[in-house]
Amino acid sequence: MSGGRAVRTFCRTPDEADRVLRVMAEEGLARGANGLKVYVMAEIPSNVIRATEFAERFDGFSIGSNDLTQLTLGVDRDSAELATQFGADDPAVLSLIRQLIEAAHAAGKPVGFCGQA
Repeated sequence: MSGGRAVRTFCRTPDEADRVLRVMAEEGLARGANGLKVYVMAEIPSNVIRATEFAERFDGFSIGSNDLTQLTLGVDRDSAELATQFGADDPAVLSLIRQLIEAAHAAGKPVGFCGQA
């Protein structure tokens, strides 16, 4: 929380993942304890590019297709003027989704979807 407002951020790097997991463990939510599984939201291209490193830290992935599309194409998904340019079926977005699924499966990790795709 910042100034009473919730702050949402992405897990951009493996170092950030390590910090998040460390804080969770300090608060009694250790990955693996009592069967706790921790998934990372794959919402930005760096999650795909570094998927192997993220797979070492998390139990699985959930693809946030809306944010991944927006941040891959550089298109504001809430803009009526740009709505026709926003699509998870764009070849660049589909390529990233495919890459992530392949990397996750190679690491033995499950993948799910969240978002309009």
